[in-house]
Amino acid sequence: MELEVATREGRGNAYVYTGGKPLDATLPAVVFLHGALHDHSVWTLLSRWAAHHGCAVLSPDLPGHGRSAGPACTSIEALADWTLELLDAAGVREAVLVGHSMGSLVALEAAARAPDRARALVLLATAWPMAVSPALLDTARSDPYRAIDMVNVYSHASIGSKPSFPGPGMWLHGSNRTLMRRVQDDYRGGNLFSIDFVVCNRYAAGLEAAARIRCPVRFVLGARDQMTAPRQAAALAEALHADVTTLPAGHALMTEVPDAVLEVLRAALTERAGA
Repeated sequence: MELEVATREGRGNAYVYTGGKPLDATLPAVVFLHGALHDHSVWTLLSRWAAHHGCAVLSPDLPGHGRSAGPACTSIEALADWTLELLDAAGVREAVLVGHSMGSLVALEAAARAPDRARALVLLATAWPMAVSPALLDTARSDPYRAIDMVNVYSHASIGSKPSFPGPGMWLHGSNRTLMRRVQDDYRGGNLFSIDFVVCNRYAAGLEAAARIRCPVRFVLGARDQMTAPRQAAALAEALHADVTTLPAGHALMTEVPDAVLEVLRAALTERAGA
């Protein structure tokens, strides 16, 4: 599905995956927000499950990523505004916001800007501050394909999950590397990897945002995450009074431990429903 969504740079088309079901804005909504140099496809299993279990699913490619028009947003705040505009364009009043890495900061900031529109937050591989090492920032600027290879190693704690994602024989490292290279190659507005990393590194309003959140919050962290180590999420988790689940995985939680992540999402949905 494509929607026209306003950004600070103007209006542009946004590609939104709806989980294999037509969007029905009268159903409880779930928004899946991907991380740096990714697109909607990282949420395939979770978004399809939600769409086939009574939810309206919005899994967008963020501006400049995948099939959504650019330019890329240059701050978490701008991405949060874009997310709220996306809800308006889809006719969705409130939603559970699910974000991974950079997307978790977008979900946090969007919920802080419009507390009445966030039914719950599920933040995967999150941290605040989400500081990027100077060496990795420099490599992303000067040699983004080398940086992709580095991040791909840091993001995975295993060669393949059991069962493999999305099916037997799938190679997690190779699939993620190919996705990141494709997203980088397709962007025509500069070095997208560097833009995304700088966006994460610059976000300074985490605790201020947390003070405005009114909905239930769940964290899903990888015990062996080398990109956003669990200890980096401690201050934000405390400020949000978050329920924290730590899983035996790295940064790529959705592909390494999809079933365990799904259980957290299901708990968030049923908690809001009063189950």
